[in-house]
Amino acid sequence: MKDNSLRIVSLIPSGTEILAALGLADAIVGRSHECDYPPEIQNRPICTKARLDSNGASSAIHNEVNNLLQSALSIYEINTEILEELQPTHIVTQDQCDVCAVSLQDVEKAVANLIDTSPQIISLQPNLLQDVWNDIERVGNIFAVDSVKLLEDLEARVKICQQKIQGLSLTELPSVACIEWTDPLMVAANWIPELVNLVGGQTLFSSAGKPSSTLEWDTLIASNPDVIIFMPCGWDLYRTRQEAQQFTQRSEWQKLHAVQTGRVYITDGNSYFNRPGPRLVDSLEILAEMLHPEIFDYGYKGTAWQALSADEVISVPVS
Repeated sequence: MKDNSLRIVSLIPSGTEILAALGLADAIVGRSHECDYPPEIQNRPICTKARLDSNGASSAIHNEVNNLLQSALSIYEINTEILEELQPTHIVTQDQCDVCAVSLQDVEKAVANLIDTSPQIISLQPNLLQDVWNDIERVGNIFAVDSVKLLEDLEARVKICQQKIQGLSLTELPSVACIEWTDPLMVAANWIPELVNLVGGQTLFSSAGKPSSTLEWDTLIASNPDVIIFMPCGWDLYRTRQEAQQFTQRSEWQKLHAVQTGRVYITDGNSYFNRPGPRLVDSLEILAEMLHPEIFDYGYKGTAWQALSADEVISVPVS
């Protein structure tokens, strides 16, 4: 039975998606400026905004983020007036990454200034796929909602992927470089290496459960990966394509095995990969399609991911 007294504000996209998957979308009364899924929550009041321009170049965004953090300023602001008006019973946030979303510390400060309400703060901190399952179960328990069916369905989809690659030999498991940021060059970590390995890939440069790290250009070239996947945090397919194209202008890039075999891919890293919620399983299936198209076809191609076409991959800058 639905609890009509619940008034939840979610300040992190993955939290919003977990709540919705558990059948709690109607209880969400406010959201962050980045919460855009599922579509029905987009009419909820926005409680946050960013202090930086996300439309700038990747290097400019990186520098602005560093300047804000070094100045002891948060990258995001919380509108406490809207929070006060919404009178939430619960606020969902995260304590995993200061760059990804509003931090737990920011939320605690905002709540301390509320007069009429003292909402319960639920902070998520996933680093691995099991942590995401645990978060789903924990959120379900807090709101007295059964998470068993949801978790069983998600885990079953993971097992299907694993079963389909069981017959592959070691030589059929491609080496994979997952790019989370382009300038500076950074490789995706946390749950991403785990996802890659689950669907028959061999992750390069990063370890499961560890934070993302920078990567030297020469190291990428020397490793000569079989597959290169761009999944920048916060960017859709169109923006990711723009960023990926800057690499195609380098002569060393054109000699890479992944480039020559047409196995350079761009993804919607904003909707997938960087949101540790139920759609990480979609992300797993997307990876499966890219790494083993002879086995998997879930229908994500064209909307969630695309291959860089041959002319894009070998393009030369106009003089």
